[in-house]
Amino acid sequence: MVLEKFSLKGKTAIVIGASRGLGQGMARALAEAGADLALVARTVSPLDELAEEVKGLNRKCLILPNDVSKASEIQIMVNRVIETFGRIDILINSQGTQVRKPALEMTEQDWDGLMSVNLKSVFFSCQAVGREMTKQGKGKIINVASLTSVIGLPNISVYGASKGGVAQLTKALAVEWAPYHINVNAVLPGYYKTTLTADLFKNEERAKWVISRIPLGRTGLPEDLAGTVVFLSSEASDYITGQIIPVDGGWLSS
Repeated sequence: MVLEKFSLKGKTAIVIGASRGLGQGMARALAEAGADLALVARTVSPLDELAEEVKGLNRKCLILPNDVSKASEIQIMVNRVIETFGRIDILINSQGTQVRKPALEMTEQDWDGLMSVNLKSVFFSCQAVGREMTKQGKGKIINVASLTSVIGLPNISVYGASKGGVAQLTKALAVEWAPYHINVNAVLPGYYKTTLTADLFKNEERAKWVISRIPLGRTGLPEDLAGTVVFLSSEASDYITGQIIPVDGGWLSS
């Protein structure tokens, strides 16, 4: 039955950046589809309620405090997951940070901070998990890209550069790891209401402009990513790799 291919029962997923917003929504979707979860964030207290939800679905759940901007901590994270679950089937890289200011005002500290969280951590998480997946001969990696991976917007030049890197990294790893049956894809959210975009939506004029650009007439919600992420994590997407899939309400088509 085709629907059985969408099931994640018996799978183990790591969700980095699971404490809020899109990461939290994706983690919830994976658990609902059957996966056991390792929830990763720098601050773990926001994960407690989500962990209870996951356990309420009769899924196993491991909470890991981890600063993924440091490669050494990423390896510790992977070791803990292997010790607990024995394997890693799915990796979701949902971590991210933002600095909004004109390019002429960006500092070296701004650059290093954004690149460390948004791009460096994605690569080294993929690398550490990829080592385990190559041993298994199978795995699914899903990175979170951005509209700014493919278009330019003012006052977020460095963020856009980091997310452009995520898109290109996704394609490169997909090609390199295809012989190991590791699928590497990315979702490309449009404008979603999350803590990362909260300041933007406080500006009424800017918020109206954003919604005017979205053919479906509304901003996204974390649950709008659920179907795409479950699909990309499941056997139903075994012949899809290296793709950057917009989930943007039609923005890029308008």
